[in-house]
Amino acid sequence: MFKIINKRQLNENVVLMEVDAPFIAKKAQAGQFIIFRVDEKGERVPLTIADYDREKGSITIIFQMIGNSTKRLSELNIGDFILDFVGPLGNASHFDGIKKACVIGGGVGCAIAYPQAKALNEMGVSVDIIAGFRNKDIVILEDEMKAVSNNLIITTDDGSYGKQGFVTNALQELIDAGNNYDMVIAIGPVPMMKFLCEVTRPYSIKTMVSLNPIMIDGTGMCGGCRVTVGGETKFACVDGPDFDGHIVDFDELMRRNSFYKKEETRDPNCRLLGGDNHA
Repeated sequence: MFKIINKRQLNENVVLMEVDAPFIAKKAQAGQFIIFRVDEKGERVPLTIADYDREKGSITIIFQMIGNSTKRLSELNIGDFILDFVGPLGNASHFDGIKKACVIGGGVGCAIAYPQAKALNEMGVSVDIIAGFRNKDIVILEDEMKAVSNNLIITTDDGSYGKQGFVTNALQELIDAGNNYDMVIAIGPVPMMKFLCEVTRPYSIKTMVSLNPIMIDGTGMCGGCRVTVGGETKFACVDGPDFDGHIVDFDELMRRNSFYKKEETRDPNCRLLGGDNHA
């Protein structure tokens, strides 16, 4: 059992939770994830580690209330317990030799982009962050991202906050302004990551993406999270979740992620339909 020691609502649909998990916190690194089950009847759900505190022994997760399991998780409060909380899983992000990076998050993907930017900042890397949202009401982690970046650009589709437009436009403007990035890290909806990779491709800027295929066990045994990278089959849970975006088959990933759309439409709690790409 894992105790919830802090909880904060970031916007109408996104929740931050800090969980007492000292053994996970001891080894967690940016880019890794956990899998939780609310109770013995709950499904296994992967969530990226948004932050960790080794001294306190805690792991922070940020999630969108998008289906039954995350809705049930959101109903728990400080002092309540989560039955299963397993991790750290996946490979940590590697940033060797990076001097200047641009980290890009789309919507709740900023919860994954933030620990990447924080890790880079702590290494002394110059970090620009682009965070894209549909509108001002759903902006999250602005202060946290500002604290770990040299330059934070927020874009909104409707122009209600920051720059109007997509993260792809903001990245192109930064490149055109003469920013020579060693690496771009893109995390968010699959179409957003795909289009960002097309922006960086002509400049041969190394572009890493964090993939979110359907996942079950998180240990490489079920094969549910398979993706095609460079013409080879990889498993996001053990080979990733970070991959070279220029060789990811995004179209196949989008097809696989849509396998259960019919079932999702029958779930009254599911909010997956009509999502924003922030491209």
